[in-house]
Amino acid sequence: MAQTLSETARLNELSVAPVGRLLLRYSLPAVTGMLVMSLYNIIGRIFIGQVVGPDAIAGLAITFPVMNLEAALGVLIGAGGSARISILLGQKRLDEANKVLANSLVLLTVLITLYLGTFTLFIDPILRAFGASARTLPYAREYMLYVLPGVALTSYAFTFNNFMRASGYPVKAMITMFIGAGINVALVPLFIYVFRMGIKGAALATDASMAVSALFVMAHFLRRNSIVRFHRNASLFRPDLSIVVSIVTIGAAPSLVNAASCFINVIINKSLYIYGGDTAVAAAGVFVSFTSLLAMFVVGICQGMQPIVGYNYGAGKIHRLKRAYLLAVAAGSVVAISGQLVGHFFPYYIARAFTKDAELISQTVTCLSIVMSAFCFVGFQIVTTNYFQSIGRASIAIVLSLSRQVIFLIPLLLILPSRYGLNGVWASFPIADLMATLVTAVLIGREFSHLAQVSLDSQN
Repeated sequence: MAQTLSETARLNELSVAPVGRLLLRYSLPAVTGMLVMSLYNIIGRIFIGQVVGPDAIAGLAITFPVMNLEAALGVLIGAGGSARISILLGQKRLDEANKVLANSLVLLTVLITLYLGTFTLFIDPILRAFGASARTLPYAREYMLYVLPGVALTSYAFTFNNFMRASGYPVKAMITMFIGAGINVALVPLFIYVFRMGIKGAALATDASMAVSALFVMAHFLRRNSIVRFHRNASLFRPDLSIVVSIVTIGAAPSLVNAASCFINVIINKSLYIYGGDTAVAAAGVFVSFTSLLAMFVVGICQGMQPIVGYNYGAGKIHRLKRAYLLAVAAGSVVAISGQLVGHFFPYYIARAFTKDAELISQTVTCLSIVMSAFCFVGFQIVTTNYFQSIGRASIAIVLSLSRQVIFLIPLLLILPSRYGLNGVWASFPIADLMATLVTAVLIGREFSHLAQVSLDSQN
């Protein structure tokens, strides 16, 4: 399949343009898109908290594990497939990149169908298992029943948005995010305030916005001038075991983070309910909303880094790969440190944005002052994990993904609350951050030593 001159130039710039300028060009649209998407989720929660009340915020917090599972499926295919496409494009293997795209569509459709069927049939038992109380279950159930159609559309929009960026269209990927976010921000207040639809209105707004986003991003891959696109050749869509394994293997690391977050949220919600009731669960909902905004900023930087690192890894240009990683770490660390400072000095204003309830505000202020005390290291952790994922080092990426969420956080959540009560739940987060940072530093140190040796051998 022949490439046009403009397509070739678009790919070649990944290996010749200044890395700093390239990272800015790819990261800025990704960061903007991720922030916009995060903001519209937060805006919906703010409207719900201010209009419906604290119990509704707690109900939404109960649904976070369910949404994390959906995100795990999307990230499994999106991160794995986009990393694989970047490496193949770096190796000038366009036909194989198109086959990865087609296989990704089939695999995602199968997984989303299974997901929707399971949660539609067993919604109440699942929400109770995730920590819903008699007060919060009605809110959680109503939201989930109406938002499930949008969940499938979200997976397509986010997954193929990653492919769009990985194949050289960072600005267009950002526009996709803007389209969905703009529609959602317009519809949420309309449905909640004007039509008085409550938490159902927030869910329906998400459905509508994601439908438009999904149509926009999928249309890109039907265009003849797209570098990577869908073809009429049915054999491309026939599942290829080697391709499926390569997608799942690379995407397993970030996917496991989201899946682990689901089960950790269950433990957190149950611990919070035992030691602080529904108010503590609602406080965690505010905390997660705020830190998710910061994390999405860093993820946007990583999405900009991924095609640069993946392409240059495939092309054997190690010095450019290392520079892209170091610049991304610096940018991610600035975001994490800034977030920690805001959480430390302005916790009241963060809480007040979500609720008028004095008890919930007080609990949220305490929560933020403790859980964010080591948040400054999170940027380094996220970028490093994504670096290993981008070069196909799945096993290391999985270890880093699980170190904070599973290896350290779960034992801490089981030990500290029994001795220190609710504060023990909050303290588990910064301690896990510190432990995970040490593991991350050791593994990236070993990786850089290996890269230095590779560069030395290539010169001899």
